[in-house]
Order: sequence, then structure tokens, then C-alpha cells
Amino acid sequence: MSQTIFSPARLGNISLSNHLVMAPMTRNRATAGHDVTDIMATYYAQRASAGLLITEGVAPSPNGNGYARVPGLYTPEQVAGWKNVTDAVHAKGGKIFAQLMHTGRIGHPANMHAGGKVVAPSAIAAAGDIYTDTEGMQPQPTPEAMTTEQVQATVAEFVQAAQNAVEAGFDGVEIHAANGYLVEQFIRPTSNTRTDQYGGSTENFARFALEIAQATAEKIGRDKVGIRLSPYGVFNDMPYSADFDVIYAYLAEQLNPFVTYIHLVDHASMGAPAVDQSIVDTIRAAYTGTLILSGGYDLARAEATLQAGKADLIAFGRPFIANPDLVDRLKTGAALNQPDFGTFYTPGSKGYIDYPSLEEVEA
Repeated sequence: MSQTIFSPARLGNISLSNHLVMAPMTRNRATAGHDVTDIMATYYAQRASAGLLITEGVAPSPNGNGYARVPGLYTPEQVAGWKNVTDAVHAKGGKIFAQLMHTGRIGHPANMHAGGKVVAPSAIAAAGDIYTDTEGMQPQPTPEAMTTEQVQATVAEFVQAAQNAVEAGFDGVEIHAANGYLVEQFIRPTSNTRTDQYGGSTENFARFALEIAQATAEKIGRDKVGIRLSPYGVFNDMPYSADFDVIYAYLAEQLNPFVTYIHLVDHASMGAPAVDQSIVDTIRAAYTGTLILSGGYDLARAEATLQAGKADLIAFGRPFIANPDLVDRLKTGAALNQPDFGTFYTPGSKGYIDYPSLEEVEA
């Protein structure tokens, strides 16, 4: 059987060297002021043999930057920093999308730019604590419920960040509508009790995501826009209910004119409910563009999924952290480096750009 995963692929009008995607993963290596660092350019360039790289979540505005040392895409300095990253990736023949992530209620003022505030669809705090560099662990704050005008202004912030991404040399953007962040906070009735046009019905729960996708596609082109969804995700205090399936099915169908891919997350390997095949099949039938699946894949399962036509691209996450040359290792059957979990989110180069490639191991 031929190895589909290592053969060239297409994503809209973009040619990819293979069917492997590096999933977006928060690494917290930006400055305290949310600027891009030189080691970030090294990190992404090291992994440029993936067919497509998707960056860590990048904030589209100060309000969306709720975590410590997470980069943004809303200042000229950030755009310039990301230009160094995309130049380094393109020099290695790679393709890279920026994931636009507004944290919404998952954030703390201690982590944010001056003037940034924690906002959400409704004034409902997430359970649990959040880490800050300056004050240690802190309770999740109760967010400010966004006015209708603020919601629409936030759509415009996503669009501007997407334009900034193109200016910085990215091949496209992924709208982060998963994992309990702002866009998913609008999708889920658990965090959205609004009574305006952004809550209360299937169409209204999906409206914010669709408005971002449509406005972004109109500005930078559908071929440069993807979206990430986690229908069964429970991360960030987002309990799952089967009642939500109809929202995701509606959303998938309505996204057709606006996005070149849907990226479905399955965090069962990390303790979340397994994504039922029925919702994957529903989305696959409703959405006619590229489908990316991610979540605990190994090579055999990824290949079988592609061969069966259940997805078009497969995303790997944690294996890329410890294996900058993961594609070559999978191709040759070489042993994989094991990740150092203690340095996933720490500042500096340790556990970030110091994992050895096969060539370095052999040398």
C-alpha cells in the first residue's frame, strides 16, 4: 500500500509537500509584552518539513491575550517579528498559517497588555485557576459581558489580525473556534446566555464564528482561511452535551463559502470525551472543503484514515515538540525523541529548540 501521508497535497490553491500538519500548540515563548522572539523563528523553521505548520494561538487584540507570554498580531512590532518567522519557514520550503486565538473569559489582567480586559459572551467565569508570571496562580475572573457593538468590533479585530498575518508573510490563518476560547464560548450555550442575535438559537450560537469567517475571507481570500472546532471538547470548563451537535452540523454547512479547511480536534487521548464518528461523518458530509483531523494519531492510524477518505490531512501535536524532523523519523521508522513535559510552557530555549534531529543524534 502506498504511503498517502508522505505524498504531496493541495490545500485550496496552496501546494503542500505532504499530508502532515503540525497542530497549533501553545508554547509561551514570546516576551512578557507579547512580542515574537528570535527562538520562535528557529522553532518553526526546524519543523518546516511538515506539509503545513499552524502556529500556536496568536492574539488578535489586547483583550484576546489572556495568557502569559503568548504572542499577538496587533502591533507593528509583532508583525515584524512574525515576518522573521515566516521568512525562516519559507526559506526551508514550508507553509505556515497563523492561528488567531482570542482567549475570551480564559485570561487574567496580569497577563494582558495595558488596557486589555477579560471579556466574553456572558458574565460567566470559568471554573479553576489561571497561571500568571507576576502573581502565580489566580482564580479565573468573571468576564465582562460584551455588548453587541463590542462583539462586532471583535469581528473587525480578527479581520485586521488576518490582514496583519498576510502582511507578515503567512500563507493563511486558522480561526481558533475550539478549546473553550472566545469563539467557542459563543458557540456553546454553557458559556453563552445572550438574548441578542448572538445567542439563544442554533443560528445565533453560530453567528459570531460565521461572521468572522465571512469577513476574513472577504478581506484575504477563502483559500487563506481555516477554522478549528472541538465539538466534544471540555477544556476550559466547557462540558459537552449532545444537544450541541446540531450547532456544529449547522456551522459546518454554513462555513462552506468562507473557509478552505475545517480542523477537528479530538482530545480523547488527553482525557476528553472521544469524538463520536457520527459528528465527524456529519461534518464531512456537510462541509465540502479540506478536513483536517487531529488527536493522538500515530503513523498507522493516520495512514488508514487518509486511505479510507475520512480526512484529507492529519495533524500531529506533541510528537512535533520533541521531534523537529518528525516527518523524516516517521518516514524511516526511526525512534522518536520523548518530550520533556516540564518545559512545554516555560520561557527560553530549553525544551523548545534543543531537541536533536536524526542527523545530530547520528553525529
